[in-house]
Amino acid sequence: MSADAPVDKPASPTTSTDEKLAVQSSNFGGDDHSESDVAENSALEGVWTKMDFYVLPLVTLFWLLSFLDRTNIGNAKVAGLLTSLKMDAKQYSIALTVTYVPYIVAELPSNLLLKKVGPHRLLPTLLTLWGIVATAQGAVTSYHGLLAARFFLGLCEGGVFPGLVLYLSYFYPRQKLQLRVAMFFSAAAFSGAFSGIMAYGIQKHLTGAHGRLGWQWIFIIEGVITIFIGVISFFLWPASVASAYFLTEEEKQYVTGRLKVDGAIQRREEADGFRAGEILKAFTSLHVLLIGAVLFFSGTTLFALAYFTPSILASLGYVGSKAQLMSVPPYSVAFVVSVITAIVSDRFRARGYITFIGSLLCIAGFAMFLKSTNHHVQYGSLFLSIPGTYIIAPTLSTWAANNSAPYTRRATTIAIVFSCTNSGGILSTWLLSTISPPPRYTEGTRILLAFNVSIGVGALLLLAYLKRENKKKAEVRKSVSREEEEEGLGDKSAWFEYSL
Repeated sequence: MSADAPVDKPASPTTSTDEKLAVQSSNFGGDDHSESDVAENSALEGVWTKMDFYVLPLVTLFWLLSFLDRTNIGNAKVAGLLTSLKMDAKQYSIALTVTYVPYIVAELPSNLLLKKVGPHRLLPTLLTLWGIVATAQGAVTSYHGLLAARFFLGLCEGGVFPGLVLYLSYFYPRQKLQLRVAMFFSAAAFSGAFSGIMAYGIQKHLTGAHGRLGWQWIFIIEGVITIFIGVISFFLWPASVASAYFLTEEEKQYVTGRLKVDGAIQRREEADGFRAGEILKAFTSLHVLLIGAVLFFSGTTLFALAYFTPSILASLGYVGSKAQLMSVPPYSVAFVVSVITAIVSDRFRARGYITFIGSLLCIAGFAMFLKSTNHHVQYGSLFLSIPGTYIIAPTLSTWAANNSAPYTRRATTIAIVFSCTNSGGILSTWLLSTISPPPRYTEGTRILLAFNVSIGVGALLLLAYLKRENKKKAEVRKSVSREEEEEGLGDKSAWFEYSL
């Protein structure tokens, strides 16, 4: 019997609507049809909102601090980092690149360890360690000291984002996932605004305090906040639905049942255990490779804007702390737009089309910046390119998580696609500096424009491929019973429908 397909349960004439929904939903994967087929119950549907209040704030805070501590070097640069450490633009790009090498290497091992060690142990440990390293950046006195700090920052942070996406998939069905991913991922947009405000205040009021410069205080203050949150999170982080202290036993059974019906977790516990062969299957899945390529382009755009927005604003005439402050409005808009599009994507199951729309916004924004020499128009272009970027990234992240099963394959898939994203991050560190210097950033803007055209085309190609695969699976279901299907197919099962 398949580990991914439940036995048919015919609906009797008196079967309720909820029971019919459970039978239909079981097409998303599973094995033995059993008590795990929990029908959608309107009286218990509020449990998802309840989990939002307990699970999402911690996840969001983790990602906000992670993104803040990795990208606040852009604020530190504007606040005098390069001058103090006698660095040039090439050395700055090298410092950014050094962060990504251990970051990428750490992603897959960390994701595979997450379930074994427990997210309630691994993620707070990583947070505390990178907070210590982030704080230490404020004490470096040389370029080589900064390189060492950035290396260990990347090593500690590498497993965080893929781990958080994987962690959320423990709690939410596939079609409820993007809103939650967008809510915590939009913290990256919020961190852009928050970092700008903090850097503005720190640079204005603390420069010279206790013999330290403004850029040093940016690292120290934001790093200490991370350490504090890391330590207290050991006592707040639920490891799984079963250990969630805020859920009743009835709610735990309901959530677990819905996850099994949806295919987010397997019906047999052993099917979601570690299986080495699933790692290779993830690396050889065409849809994983396609989405990885698209996320490379997305990652380049995301981190180019994250690292260089303060510098771009400085090139538009916003000097010093004003450049920090002017980054707040476009990132605030990105936060709102990201959440709205996530709601639409979950409601209408439209990952591919939402990604395409985000790419159009980016194309328009980069085209405006490239063609205009008016600083007001160029600043206005950021209100298209930054929100567009923060539409694309969480949508693609959710899309990747939605379409891989069982657990080991999904964990590997998430690590693969985020390695691609962070490989784009490496390119971004050179794109708007050495390759394309200020103030016009011409070549870099052209590359980002071309990349976002590629994102739009890639999203449509992936959508067409998944639609074709779903049609093939529908044909298989007409001629083969679930009992006849090979075991262990995961997302290749005819009863696992790809999210579009």
